Amino acid sequence: MAKDQPYRVGFDLGGTKMYAVVFDEEYNILGKARKKTKGQQGAKQGVSRVIETIEEAIDDAKLSKQKPLGIGAGCPGPLDWKEGVIVNTPNLGWRDVKVRAELEKAFDCSVTVLNDVDAGVYGEYKFGAGKGAHCVLGVFPGTGIGGGCVYNGDIIRGRSLSCMEIGHMPILPDGPRSGVGHRGSLEAVASRLAIAGYAVQAAYRGQAPYLMDKTGTDISDVRSGALEDAVENGDLAIRQIIIDASEQIGAAIGGVVNLLLPDVVILGGGLVEAMPKLIVEATERVAKLQAMPAYRDQFKVVAAELSDEATVMGAAAWHEAQAG
Repeated sequence: MAKDQPYRVGFDLGGTKMYAVVFDEEYNILGKARKKTKGQQGAKQGVSRVIETIEEAIDDAKLSKQKPLGIGAGCPGPLDWKEGVIVNTPNLGWRDVKVRAELEKAFDCSVTVLNDVDAGVYGEYKFGAGKGAHCVLGVFPGTGIGGGCVYNGDIIRGRSLSCMEIGHMPILPDGPRSGVGHRGSLEAVASRLAIAGYAVQAAYRGQAPYLMDKTGTDISDVRSGALEDAVENGDLAIRQIIIDASEQIGAAIGGVVNLLLPDVVILGGGLVEAMPKLIVEATERVAKLQAMPAYRDQFKVVAAELSDEATVMGAAAWHEAQAG
């Protein structure tokens, strides 16, 4: 490999993992590195770990003697995208963290910081399931439910803060509270964490014998793979819980369709990857019922195509688009 190989970096700061990828100018992967986020370890130590992960990816690409063309960093929000500052990450405990300034200092190159779901949706728009669409809505169920939208090539954002927080849309009046205290929000009733909670109850009541036998009732063990195995091995209660959650997501999507009329709605995240047919079909059915009759044939709901690469590719590509 030539020593003067131009490259750019995409980074994904997740709730449980960090992922950095080095790309050439055609977005072929040259190197990569992963680290665990290590929970709420503190912002200072966390940012140091971010820098280490990016350095390891650059080392893996054997390009440590030259600086990147730029870095795109997808971070959980809300965040101040103009200043490159994480305002608050409930799952990490970070507040007012100047990510862009820290990375620009460490790597001597320009850095663009954007919401991680925005980055994932932009990645799917540029390279994956939403390629060539006029408007792409992305919904990613996980610990919460993230949302993002690319409209005519631009990420929809507020004047200075990230937005499209579809997980905080009210769905059930007087329903359970979300992590930020809202009653009956979409993520309170339909996130993977909420699904795991309902699944544990079903197992405890004897309605999900396979899950009870193989995983038990510790909610931290009820991950996407465990839910998939339970469905495949006959736990009908778990299947219904997932369908119910998908229908709630579909209802919220139907409302957004009436506002923005995306031509593609992309569902992503580990749970969707584990059971794409089940979740996509239930979500699309209800989304089309909730949409205006004239809109029902104007959009489709699909599973994401890029898996873990969506956010890193989208972050790197968004940096290129903003720098160019």
